Amino acid sequence: MSEANPVERWQARLEETGELTPEIVDRVSTIHGDRGVRAIEAVGEHRVKSYRDFTIVVGYDDEYIVEDGGCTCKDSEYNLDDDDPTELCWHALAVAIARRVGHVDYHDMWYSDVRELL
Repeated sequence: MSEANPVERWQARLEETGELTPEIVDRVSTIHGDRGVRAIEAVGEHRVKSYRDFTIVVGYDDEYIVEDGGCTCKDSEYNLDDDDPTELCWHALAVAIARRVGHVDYHDMWYSDVRELL
């Protein structure tokens, strides 16, 4: 694991423990700053939702699709360096955390059907 980047290390530790320990919260906050803090808050508020077709994070102004570590938010699109593994938007971080601690709200339906109702 010594060759893993800092993100892979905290993710592996979170996978092992299955919970957000103070050590992991500190590591996520140190590596990702405010984005890490916002991601942890979103997980605690159960704002990570998985549908048949997408995983969604409910943001402050909209809902964002997170797939394969990428996100549809403007922060991800314009501000982050794809080559730097520590630069992830808080939505992608929230999904990574929620999946490892079992805090994803699963819905057995298509998000596209839900979105039509909104």
